[in-house]
Amino acid sequence: MDVVNELDAWVAAAGREAGVDPGDIPTRLVLDLARDVAHGVVRPGAPVTAYLLGLAVGRGADPSELADRLSDLARAWSPPAAAPPPAASGGGLEGDGEQPIP
Repeated sequence: MDVVNELDAWVAAAGREAGVDPGDIPTRLVLDLARDVAHGVVRPGAPVTAYLLGLAVGRGADPSELADRLSDLARAWSPPAAAPPPAASGGGLEGDGEQPIP
C-alpha cells in the first residue's frame, strides 16, 4: 500500500473512531499547514498547530481561512530575541575564582 492510500485509510479509520465523517477532514490543508510550521517555526509546532486549528474549527472558525493565516504567520516567523544573560552583581561572578573589579 502506498503512502497516500495508507494515509487515506488511516484518516478514514481515525475519523470513524472520532465520530467525524472522513469527507469532512481537509487532509491536504492540514498537511500543508503542518509543513509550513515545521519548516518555518519548529517541527514539534506542526502537530500542536494542527490541534489548535482543530480546536478553532470546532469553535466555528473557517478551516481554510485560519489555515491560510497560520501558514502566513509560520512563513514570516522569526524567533523571538534571546534574553540577555543575567548581569553579574559586584563586578565578578560568585564562585568563578575571579576577584570583583573595585
